[in-house]
Amino acid sequence: MITVNLYYTGRNGTARAFAEEMVSGGIVARIRAEDGNLRYDYFFPMDDPETVLLIDQWRDQEAIDAHHASPMMGQIAALREKYDLHMKVERFVSDDAGLPETDRKFIKP
Repeated sequence: MITVNLYYTGRNGTARAFAEEMVSGGIVARIRAEDGNLRYDYFFPMDDPETVLLIDQWRDQEAIDAHHASPMMGQIAALREKYDLHMKVERFVSDDAGLPETDRKFIKP
């Protein structure tokens, strides 16, 4: 599993407007329906009103590559440009080992 955190930053609320248009325009629903997509959710940092965090999770690299080759990527790129967004990206690959026991004691089920 691969998780990608994308931080979209704009000015005067443009990052949030971008996320809202992604949802209202149906792009998010189409991405979530793609084979291999496990999660596609936006979050809003409490201490930074000009940034939106997208947590984007995929089964494997092949699923990401298929998504990147889809026509939706052109739509997403156009919206990013429309809202003049800048991005920071973090990528995480699951180690399949699960949560270590030493960490579990801090988690309330």
